[in-house]
Amino acid sequence: MILHGNARGGGRDLAIHLMRTDENEHVEVHEVSGFIAEDVPGAFKEIEALSAGTHCRKPLFSLSLSPPKGANVTAAQFEKAISKAEEALGLCGQPRVIVFHEKGDHRDRHCHVVWSRIDGEAMKAIPMPFNRLRMRDISRELFIEHQWQVPQGLIDRNARNPLNFTFEQYQQARRSGRDAKQIKADLQNAWAVSDSCEAFKHALEEKGFRLARGDRRGFVVTDHLGEVYSLPRWLGVKTRNVREWLGSERELPDLESVQRGFAADMALKLESLQGELVDERSSRKQSFQDARSRLIATQRTERKQAFEALKTRRLEESRQRQARFRRGLKGLWDFVRGETSRIKKQNEAEALRCQARDKAEKEAFIRRQKTQRRLLAQRTQTFRQRYAERFKQLAEDRAHFASRAGPSPSLER
Repeated sequence: MILHGNARGGGRDLAIHLMRTDENEHVEVHEVSGFIAEDVPGAFKEIEALSAGTHCRKPLFSLSLSPPKGANVTAAQFEKAISKAEEALGLCGQPRVIVFHEKGDHRDRHCHVVWSRIDGEAMKAIPMPFNRLRMRDISRELFIEHQWQVPQGLIDRNARNPLNFTFEQYQQARRSGRDAKQIKADLQNAWAVSDSCEAFKHALEEKGFRLARGDRRGFVVTDHLGEVYSLPRWLGVKTRNVREWLGSERELPDLESVQRGFAADMALKLESLQGELVDERSSRKQSFQDARSRLIATQRTERKQAFEALKTRRLEESRQRQARFRRGLKGLWDFVRGETSRIKKQNEAEALRCQARDKAEKEAFIRRQKTQRRLLAQRTQTFRQRYAERFKQLAEDRAHFASRAGPSPSLER
């Protein structure tokens, strides 16, 4: 079960995101505990109100729990995993909200948990150092506990080929970088698991590096961003020992051709991602169009029924008013003593009030339907803007890598 979380503010936006039914087939509020409010928006408002008495700008901690596909995790198993995470993160006893999402065939049921980071008694935020490392450890324990296949990223979270990613993974990688400790661990791990030069090259590529011959530093590696690292220095191994294991650096391709080839491969990968994004956008666009068609059809049916009901009520009320006039001699007597005139004025006044009421109800009904269409239109516009930003980002990055690849993107391997 993959755990991903972060401290954050913006309770209102988070509540809207958690309760969105346009992106989820089913949304279930499983628990709202430790709050006066009984709903998600109200709970988050309480957290933010309490944080106003502190200097904390991120009073919420949001955690998502995503089981592997086909795992069929029960609510009780989710709760057990949440308890483990809660203890590891130091959030035991804090108010929390649990929401389940179901997104269809492409993603099984998953869970979101949001805690308050504010200690109500001490009136300060609970510190959460190393929460990413703790979540990774809990994730690994859960995979082993449930006998699921452990993802390679949990064995070594950086063991990922930069040419093997989805668009979401690409965005995440683009926002984050490796620090020196991670780079050193990656290179040393690749060195430790390799028993030949070819195996070492393969292990490096799996971790996002390629081996090359440097201009002055002999053995070097480079990543997809073009950064260059001296292999002996980062391994902590003498150059002659590297040469004994890998052979002469003269047999390796030069650094410039490796960098150009890496950039060319990245440009090709981003081009394929653009194609995938086009297909995804077309599918989502069609789903929005289908949703709009269904909404309009539903609204037409509802409007016809509502207006028919108004008409039926208007006719019935008119019949009741008309029934107040008596017939025959009694009616003549009512006319002589002025009762008929009084009833007529009463009926006219009531008819005007009913007419105003019907008009107001009709206008209110039309406004409600208009609001429904406007909300759908807003979601459609958000969808268009999001994909426009994605296409722009991919196009800029692809152009960057293509320019680095140069006129000849061939790579000696």
